[in-house]
Amino acid sequence: MREAPAPPTPRSAIEDYAIIGDCRSAALISREGSIDWLCWPRFDSPSLFAAILDQDKGGRFSVRPVAAARITRRYLGETNVLETTFVTDGGVLRLTDLMPVTSEADKRRSMWASHQILRRVECIEGAVDIEIRCDPRPSYGRESCRLKDRGALGLYFEKQGRAFVLRSEIPLRLSRTEEGVRQRHRLQAGDRHHLSAVYSEREPSFVPPLGEEAERRIGLTLDWWRAWSARCTYEGPHRDAVVRSALVLKLLAYAPSGAIIAAPTTSLPEWRGGTRNWDYRFCWLRDASLTLRALFDLGFPEEALAFLHWLTHSTRLTWPDLQILYDVHGETELAEEELTALSGFADSRPVRIGNQASDQFQLDIYGEVIDAAYAFVRQGGRLTAATARLLVGFGKTVCRRWREPDEGIWEVRAGRRHHTYSKAMCWVALDRLLRLHQAGKLRAPVEWFERERAALRAEIDARGFNQRLGSYVSVYEGDELDASLLLLARHGFIEPHSQRARGTRDAIIEALGSNGLLYRYLGIDDGLPGDEGAFGICSFWAVDAYALAGELQAGDALFERVLGYANDLGLFAEEIDPADGSALGNFPQAFTHVGLIDAALSLAAARRDNGEQHQTRASG
Repeated sequence: MREAPAPPTPRSAIEDYAIIGDCRSAALISREGSIDWLCWPRFDSPSLFAAILDQDKGGRFSVRPVAAARITRRYLGETNVLETTFVTDGGVLRLTDLMPVTSEADKRRSMWASHQILRRVECIEGAVDIEIRCDPRPSYGRESCRLKDRGALGLYFEKQGRAFVLRSEIPLRLSRTEEGVRQRHRLQAGDRHHLSAVYSEREPSFVPPLGEEAERRIGLTLDWWRAWSARCTYEGPHRDAVVRSALVLKLLAYAPSGAIIAAPTTSLPEWRGGTRNWDYRFCWLRDASLTLRALFDLGFPEEALAFLHWLTHSTRLTWPDLQILYDVHGETELAEEELTALSGFADSRPVRIGNQASDQFQLDIYGEVIDAAYAFVRQGGRLTAATARLLVGFGKTVCRRWREPDEGIWEVRAGRRHHTYSKAMCWVALDRLLRLHQAGKLRAPVEWFERERAALRAEIDARGFNQRLGSYVSVYEGDELDASLLLLARHGFIEPHSQRARGTRDAIIEALGSNGLLYRYLGIDDGLPGDEGAFGICSFWAVDAYALAGELQAGDALFERVLGYANDLGLFAEEIDPADGSALGNFPQAFTHVGLIDAALSLAAARRDNGEQHQTRASG
């Protein structure tokens, strides 16, 4: 009997994806129920499924109706468990997807697979024909993979210490015409089946049972995420959006080390068909420091402490200098490589792994890291002696190097310049260290730091502010604007109600705004070809600037508008196309969700009309 022809695989937009994860790795699942991106055993491992980057060569694991369907999806409450509902002419299908997680105590009581995806498929009404397809393509599709049938033990492949096992309560047969599984099955109302994919690498492979055990793991995972979310202290407007953003950030925190990655994907384009396609599966100190602050402000101090421990460990080889990004275990060699065999998302090439930005010099990260540690201490955290020495060492590096040009926050590849925001963050670094010294939290060379802080202030005001524009500018003595300057008030470098703060904000919104969104810059030679979208976090920075200035009506209106660009699950990519609202860049992006949280907190603080509390948040 010939295999029935498969329905065509829909091409998904970036915003059509959802994310599941277990704080070690993550999977992106399309609206149609296809796992199109998964790297195991950790975020930056080579991919096992990468159809998001090449429909033909990348590999996928999909469960979906054969017939056309109306599709809705949601996360089950304040969790990262995804539920997708397909309504066909013949019936209703429900698909539940998760990576099982639970407490360490639960893991000690029973065997637990280190890396598992669990999928539950149910027919709610009528009858639905489904297609199951599982086509692993290890190492970004560079390795062949033919599954073998082990009967009751499932389908598997094993190579060089790596093992993948697929088990299903629906009997699966290997395809006779291609690698992997492609099979149809009819479900009747009341039918419920589980599928499980398990991966192991250089360790014994434990394959959990299905049936009641699968249901137990679904319950444990729901309980774990609900317990984590319940710790969120935010009770202001748009709480759902804030909690969803916090859940995204938690997914992007690598539990074994405390590192926080920028995004779980690589090479999703900043413009469809363009070349600005980067690997974001690493820990940018800037992004992670802002994430730490956001989580701490929401009532999650354990994540902040874990990150500081990771920071102490990871920077030991480069201390007292900071590299701008590291892998999740603190490695610094992140050589950039192009995968020429993959066609790229929407034919956007090149597809890259690794990131050459690791070689750049960016001064602002010293301020971001030290300000995050300062916020940690202000909310009751304690610095170890090692962390205190680490921070003072970074301050000394600032004093030695702040007069140098750098590539800046936006990682331009057109050479180093004197970026105003970078210098301001050097000022922040010394200012926070001096405050920590005054509070008795560390010992700093006060006279040196005070002298350099004053020199920074004088130079930034003299060379970084354009009197004609009434605004701070991107580089010294220039007239170009970039959205990072919106943060000067938030970091306490300028007073939020001052004319300079408002002038800078208004000039940036006028010059860089489009449909309620902001580009990070326009008209600046960044050394890269092609276009990009509006930058998601920048619009939230504008909301924050309005809130800090007490302009609530403008801030609320902009916040509502920007929230409307999230996908149906509340997820944001790095960038947004102002013309049609589609998502661009890697997804979901920690930076954008951090901006959402900060903007919501600032609006809530302003709404309480507490000047002291308002100013406290503005000055870090």
